[in-house]
Amino acid sequence: MVREGKIEACSHAAAALYLFLITVADARGLSYYSDESIRKRLSMDHETFCRARNQLIGNDLVAFKTPIYQVLPLDPPLPAPEHRTSGDPQAIGHIFKAIMERAND
Repeated sequence: MVREGKIEACSHAAAALYLFLITVADARGLSYYSDESIRKRLSMDHETFCRARNQLIGNDLVAFKTPIYQVLPLDPPLPAPEHRTSGDPQAIGHIFKAIMERAND
């Protein structure tokens, strides 16, 4: 997070949200806390919270599909689908993110 400069791309609010999510996430990186519950715990207004969440999503640190958050692995990304063969492994976070992106299309 620090070596790759990802922390520098985060506002204080985004860093606080990320810390909260990694603290409460299960072994697969999933968190089921509601937005309102997280906002109350972090004392954030709705607009600040949404900006923080969007920063984390934009920086590939979390995936989000109401009501579930997933903290994504910090490992280097896997090859793009067009460069993978059918037998190549894929991180669950990338699968989850792809599913959410398709659902939003």
